[in-house]
Amino acid sequence: MTSTIRQSKKRLDRAVHRSKLISMEGVLERLFTFAFKGLVYPQIWEDPEVDMQALQLKPDSRMVTIASGGCNVMSYLTANPQQITAVDLNRAHVALNRLKLTALQEFPDYATFYRFFGEADEKTNIAAYEKYLKPAIDPETMAYWEGRDMTAWGRKRITLFSRDLYHHGMLGYFIGLGHLIAKVYGVDLTKMAETQNVKEQRTYFDKTLAPLFDKRLIRWATSKKMSLYGLGIPPAQYESLAAEGGGNMAGVLKQRLEKLACDFPMEENYFAWQAFTRGYAPSESRGGTGPSGPLPPYLKPQHFPEIRKRASRVRVVNRSFTEHLDNQYANSLDAYVLLDAQDWMTDRQLNDLWAGISRTARTGARVIFRTAGEPSILPGRVQDGILGQWTYEAAESARLNKLDRSSIYGGFHLYIYN
Repeated sequence: MTSTIRQSKKRLDRAVHRSKLISMEGVLERLFTFAFKGLVYPQIWEDPEVDMQALQLKPDSRMVTIASGGCNVMSYLTANPQQITAVDLNRAHVALNRLKLTALQEFPDYATFYRFFGEADEKTNIAAYEKYLKPAIDPETMAYWEGRDMTAWGRKRITLFSRDLYHHGMLGYFIGLGHLIAKVYGVDLTKMAETQNVKEQRTYFDKTLAPLFDKRLIRWATSKKMSLYGLGIPPAQYESLAAEGGGNMAGVLKQRLEKLACDFPMEENYFAWQAFTRGYAPSESRGGTGPSGPLPPYLKPQHFPEIRKRASRVRVVNRSFTEHLDNQYANSLDAYVLLDAQDWMTDRQLNDLWAGISRTARTGARVIFRTAGEPSILPGRVQDGILGQWTYEAAESARLNKLDRSSIYGGFHLYIYN
């Protein structure tokens, strides 16, 4: 097991480290990889419904995606693809994805599954883990969840599901810190959940939230590259964001929060619920009637039977995207989901990645990814001989970007293999 952990660390180091240790950038990159070794995303922050519109998955589709928190991997099963391989450099994300897949297959009903991953804050979840999941998960996944670390205060990691999973991980702590800072200025972010329509959401943002970004403490804090580690943003990606805002990171974050707060009704946007209430909409299941608000597709009760049947189509591996593609047959894949990982990459890494994608892509294959800034980062960086095999769907990319309820990225991009 120790060997597995070492291999995971080396893969992450290679992906993020771009500068020498003796430089300030090198120090920041290594601090980021240290933080990124634990759980980062208890919930993934890319909209799976937008993804599925772009990918147009079919019953014979074979896809590769970065796993992250697993919400989208599970949600893609609603589109009925033939096969999904989820790759991730983060050992915690691999363990979370495998736990979700085992739960789909082993839990007795939807209510147990929703209580575990939708509410994730009841002691009965630990009993469910012991009875249904622990006997079924692989040794590596068990070692992770049975293990203990500093963030769990010496408790087993599996207890996160009895202590509100969505309050934990780097993203959970980042959102919690945001709530704390807002309270210092007398603002209760949960009030956003009490708005009745988009007009009231706009009023609340303009009068209450927008002024926070002019506060000296917030402007100072967001000017530091480490401040966005909680969003999983490494130094290189921070620079892209800062450049977009002319060096004013507080302004960039204000713009992104405005879209999250104002562009979609609260009753349709589970990302907004996570940001403003630190969880999904309160469940009526405590009274016996089930979830009451917006949810990722995989957590919706109507999808449970179908994704349960399809869970065996997913494979989760701890390796890089490029490393996985090196072992795939030519012309064998239909869909690729890169999240925002390319923002981290050097030109050499980008070219190696897209060479692998191009070799393995079937005609009509689709690649989607997001970027911190608005434009695609590929032109001028990926060799023309490689990128020329693909068509960039600019208009469709712009349309889908507007529909992305997660709202934290500058650009959504769709490429189709010629």
